[in-house]
Formats: sequence, C-alpha cells, structure tokens
Amino acid sequence: MADTSQDTLTQYLRDVHSIEEQALVQLRRAPAIAGDESLGDVFRDHLRETQSQERRVRERLAGRGAEPSRLKDVAGQAGGYGMLLFARSQPDTPGKLTAHAFSYEHLELAAYELLAAAAEREGDEQTVALARAIGEEESAMGARLAENFDRAVDASLRGVSASELPDQLVSYLADAHAIESQALQLLEHPPVDGDSELAAVFRGHLEETRGHEEALRARLEAHDARPSRFKDTLLRIGGLNLGGFFGVQPGTRAKLAGFAFAFEHLEIAAYELLARVASLAGDRETEAVARRIAGEERAAAAAIRECFEPSIEKVLSS
Repeated sequence: MADTSQDTLTQYLRDVHSIEEQALVQLRRAPAIAGDESLGDVFRDHLRETQSQERRVRERLAGRGAEPSRLKDVAGQAGGYGMLLFARSQPDTPGKLTAHAFSYEHLELAAYELLAAAAEREGDEQTVALARAIGEEESAMGARLAENFDRAVDASLRGVSASELPDQLVSYLADAHAIESQALQLLEHPPVDGDSELAAVFRGHLEETRGHEEALRARLEAHDARPSRFKDTLLRIGGLNLGGFFGVQPGTRAKLAGFAFAFEHLEIAAYELLARVASLAGDRETEAVARRIAGEERAAAAAIRECFEPSIEKVLSS
C-alpha cells in the first residue's frame, strides 16, 4: 500500500512507534528511581517487552513501505525525559512514577485499540493482529502496576514518621485537587463536535468532576489546608495547552478519546495512592472519598473506551 500523507493507518502506526520511543526512555531509567527492587523488576521486565514492541511496529511500517517519523520519535523521547524529570523532582518519586506509568500504559492500550479499529476497517489483518497482541501486553503491564500501588506508597513514605503522615496526606490531597483542575479545564472546553458520543461522555462527567473537586476541597479544609494555587494553575495551563494541541491534530476525536482514557487512569492511580496514604494516616473519611471517586473515574474510563470505534469510524469516513 502506498505511503502518502493521506494514509491515515500509516500515520497511526507512526504515532504508536513514537509512543514506544517515549516508553523506552522512561523504562530504561525507571528502575533506578522506583525506590523498591520488586517494583524496579516490573519496569525492567517491561523494558524488554517494549523493545520487542518497538521492533514489531517498525517492521510493520516497513511492510507498508513506510518508516517511523523522526520528528514524532524525537518528540516522544523528549516527553519521556520530561516525565522522568517531573517524577525525580517530587518527594514521593516512586508514587509519581508508578501513577504516571499506569496512565501511560493505558495511553498505549488506547493507541493500539484505536490502531486495531482503523486497521480492521481498512482490511489490514496484519496490523490488526499486531495491535491486538501489543494491546494485550500493555493491558497486562497496567495490571502489574496496579498490583504494586502498595509498594509504591511504601517506598514513597519510607522514612516518614507517623507524626508526619498528616502533612503527607495534605500533599496527596493537593495533588489530586490539581489533577481535577486540569480535568475540569479539558471537560469544560473539549475540542470535539458537540453531537459526538465522546462529547456526550464529557458532558456527563463534567458535573461529576465538579463534585470531585468540591469533595477534595472539603477534605483539605478538614485538615486546615487549602488547594495548592501553584499546582492548580500549572495543571490548568496544561489543560489549555492540551486542548490547543488536540484542536490542530488530524483525527482529533479519536486521539482525544485515547488521551482522555489515559487521563482517567492517571486520576484512578492518584486516588488509589491517596486512599492508601489516608488509611495509613487514620483518615477514614478521606479514604472513603478517594475510593468512591476512583470508582467513578473507572466508570468514566469505561464510557470513554466505548467511544473508540465510533470515533475512528468518523475520522476515517470524513
């Protein structure tokens, strides 16, 4: 099949290749900052898997007479370094690393599910098989990371005394509030058609997200604390930038669905970690709030996933 600028399927293959390049940057360095040997082994094992995934995607591009996009790959690698620098800069590096890796695995899962849907519509069975096989591997890695949330919290709080736990809890609450601030920015101004399935999901989740923000604010006030203006502003700006980015991308609807799916999993991870810290701090009310919201984020992620195939259908039909 000819490789042209209009070859959407080849462009999607190039996208997943750049995603794997970003993953490789992160996975080569993650074990050194994981803070726990067993958690480090999870990243080491997936590094080998990801090296195979990158090779298989590159070979499938060659089979279509195409090559990876150097520009996209360099941008992906830069994003990988940025995530690592962010995780290193945090006092709870193992927790931040694990949460972002959990989200990233679901970004990869979404990308491969979208690729499989596009390939199936175009009748490219080799790409369908590749996308489904790698998607299963990414899903399994996401599950392994979820199984290690306890380890990530233990590693993050190693050396923290019982008297310091309330301050740690406030920090985790502020982090979750900042993530909700970014979620609100995206949901209030989504760059999608107002009558699309994805837009309907966003509208339904918007009011729920406002409730999440209020619940977190109330828990912060219960600890005589406030949201972090710096964190909230930083992530709100990030929400605006992401909205602008997706507004100019080809296949915006499908790519935004994939990103939103991953973002929901960043929220899920944040609440899973928050619930564990709250439990250690003896704050049962915050633990209950975190577990309730985590369940609502899972439901939102499932609803977004249902939009993958309709989104691809509309992109390829336009």
